[in-house]
Amino acid sequence: MRAVFQFLSRLLPSGSRTGGERLDGTWKLVSSKRTNLSTNQTVDTLGANPRGFIMYGRDGRMMCIETSSDRPKPQNVEALSDRQRVELFSSLLAYAGTYEFDGKTIKHHIDVSWNEVWTGSIQERKVEKDGDRLIYRTLPAPSPFDGSMGYATLIWEKVRP
Repeated sequence: MRAVFQFLSRLLPSGSRTGGERLDGTWKLVSSKRTNLSTNQTVDTLGANPRGFIMYGRDGRMMCIETSSDRPKPQNVEALSDRQRVELFSSLLAYAGTYEFDGKTIKHHIDVSWNEVWTGSIQERKVEKDGDRLIYRTLPAPSPFDGSMGYATLIWEKVRP
């Protein structure tokens, strides 16, 4: 039986494995910080208590949504103002696609995104594992919020069933 399991595990996409560990599953956002390269200042990207999840499937697909904890909550969709729409758009990130993971770097190949600039791009992150946590560090790039050059550090915690 073990030989069958080992054979079947080799059929899974390589992006879903980290050496002997599995990356697939759901991870909850714990922290999202951005460091500005010109000022070296670090800020909470989505506030002190961001919300979000990133999911990795055994089929090599992934989805991510991140929001600030202080998002406005309009009374209803019918009365949503343009200002409220802008506030809602500027307080979230969302994208989906496929992924590759080699144990140190993860590449998200973006098929669909809240921000069309990312659609069709590859978002690369350096990865460290600390127990049930993944620590992602983006490569230096313009911020999707204000365009300043910097990098983000995100901490994700494994969601257990």
